[in-house]
Amino acid sequence: MATRGVLTGAALLLLASSNCWSSGMQTVPDGYTKVAREHGVPPEALYSVALQESSRKLSRGVRPWPWTLNVAGKGYRYKTRLEAWQALQTFMKTYSLKRIDAGLMQVNLGWNGHHFTSTWEALDPYTNLNAAAVILRECWDRKPGSWLDAAGCYHHPAGGQAAARYRSFIKAKLATLQPPPSLPTQAPAQLADNAPLPAATSNTGFVWIEPRSPRP
Repeated sequence: MATRGVLTGAALLLLASSNCWSSGMQTVPDGYTKVAREHGVPPEALYSVALQESSRKLSRGVRPWPWTLNVAGKGYRYKTRLEAWQALQTFMKTYSLKRIDAGLMQVNLGWNGHHFTSTWEALDPYTNLNAAAVILRECWDRKPGSWLDAAGCYHHPAGGQAAARYRSFIKAKLATLQPPPSLPTQAPAQLADNAPLPAATSNTGFVWIEPRSPRP
């Protein structure tokens, strides 16, 4: 999906939602809810895009996988952020950045690489997620009215059949989600680009599978 506005990817975050409903529905992880609300985006919309972009079948079910790359239309998933980053360096020697999507939200490095200071940062789950929220919100602002349309723009800003197909995928993902509970009335804590959220609480959240490390 190496098109303008597309978010795709490779990142080092395991997003695990521990609350799965017997009906097969899942709640939106708390991390997505906080980031989405900071950017004025519905949490369900942001999480549905993540599910479409980088899902992987895990022990707790199908969840977005942060260490994902898409190169020239082919997806790759890695065990760690470092492995994904090393593979990215190799791909960049052969492919244009406009043909490479990286991270949890599959951000296209050619069209949207300006959201990151480095390819290593592009694989930071929270930085990647914030970039996705910004792009999704920009799509809404250009044509308010439908978050499904905004998702189609996120995937393919030019619209057409590609955007229409993507809207149908997102609609199917939305149907599997339980709306997140309301947050307290006070403003949520600001989420810094490079600061992980606290460990998952009794609700759902980000679960880190390895410690953060500086760029190799």
